[in-house]
Amino acid sequence: MDKFRIEGPNRLSGRVEVSGAKNTALPALAASLLSDHPLTLSGLPQVRDIATMTRLLEHLGVEATAQPGELALSAHSIPDQPEAPYELVKTMRASVLVLGPLLARRGYARVSLPGGCAIGVRPIDQHLLGLEAMGAEVELEHGYVTARTGGSGGSGGTGHPARLRGCRFRFASPTVTGTENLVMAATLAEGTTVLENCAREPEIVDLTELLEAMGARIEGAGSDRLEIEGVRELGPAAHRVIPDRIEAGTYLLAGVITRGDVLVAGARAPDLASLLEKLQEMGSDVRIESDGIRVIHSGAIRSRDVVTAPHPGFPTDLQAQYLAVMTQADGIATVCESVFENRFQHVPELGRMGARIEIDGSFARVFGPTGLSGAKVMATDLRASACLVLAALIAEGVTTVDRIYHLERGYERMESKLQSLGARVERVP
Repeated sequence: MDKFRIEGPNRLSGRVEVSGAKNTALPALAASLLSDHPLTLSGLPQVRDIATMTRLLEHLGVEATAQPGELALSAHSIPDQPEAPYELVKTMRASVLVLGPLLARRGYARVSLPGGCAIGVRPIDQHLLGLEAMGAEVELEHGYVTARTGGSGGSGGTGHPARLRGCRFRFASPTVTGTENLVMAATLAEGTTVLENCAREPEIVDLTELLEAMGARIEGAGSDRLEIEGVRELGPAAHRVIPDRIEAGTYLLAGVITRGDVLVAGARAPDLASLLEKLQEMGSDVRIESDGIRVIHSGAIRSRDVVTAPHPGFPTDLQAQYLAVMTQADGIATVCESVFENRFQHVPELGRMGARIEIDGSFARVFGPTGLSGAKVMATDLRASACLVLAALIAEGVTTVDRIYHLERGYERMESKLQSLGARVERVP
């Protein structure tokens, strides 16, 4: 397994291009299952999760043809009783996104319960309750979810499985993948589906725009209430995924922690409003420019508390990176993780580098500023990996970040992008 070797301290300066959003690309790929017409996606990031989802789709009968800058998908040969096996699902929770489209298209789906980062319990009960409200019969056995419409086992070769039925369903709490799964399933359901207390992330808005390009009828994108009028079939479409707001936020925070000057090209300010507010509060000069967002920071970093929350709140996927920055801030910062119950696994590794952080349940108290020193550390999940990289950028000496395969699930060519900003980082076996 490869590692990152980072020599610090560094000051980052320059321009870095943000890649397409992984969390948009994954449901967009799953949406190809809804139609036997071609779907062309551009702007896909070259990260491990995209490769995993593509392999899963190919296993399900989708033809995937890579061309310069885009991926052409054709799902005209989906089997009557499709199955997403454990071997392809175990590393990525987003693989559950094939459940809704397969059920809507074929009337049957068997999908292994998903895996992913070990950051806490992330149940899919809301997905299943919503599908049951739409008329699906759902069973959980031997680590698999088996769902069918109208008691069928698929189309039986007729090509016309029983359809899901429109319904009114309210999520117990906002869930991004749950909202995406049910929206996709509802596009082919009979009648109208109303989903309430939906997640409102930009990635969901982008998915609805893709589905509408395919012929879906959706109202309420960006709100917590979505109304979907089902259609008999969806058609061809071409779509470019939005920029990755989490990657963009990571590089903005890297600019702050290194007291640098970084322009993140392609970053969209409305998607990062909660982060930009915090950057300004901690004393950063934030500039919205024509081609992205620029952050300049010199001098002291002001300590600021933060509470993670569903969009438009502060993203849980930026909590670890923000916590790294707070180790360099003047004073005590309290970071509350309200989304996942086990997302402070990066704290002991930061402690190995000299950080002073106390954990009390879902709260982390960060005492700063503290001088960090290079050490051997281990990534435990995707965003924790980025947190350790940011800390290493300003630590004295050499830091080795092990298990960067976590990082590669969501960041495209991070070492190259950091090198372009002046960081001394290299990949080593």
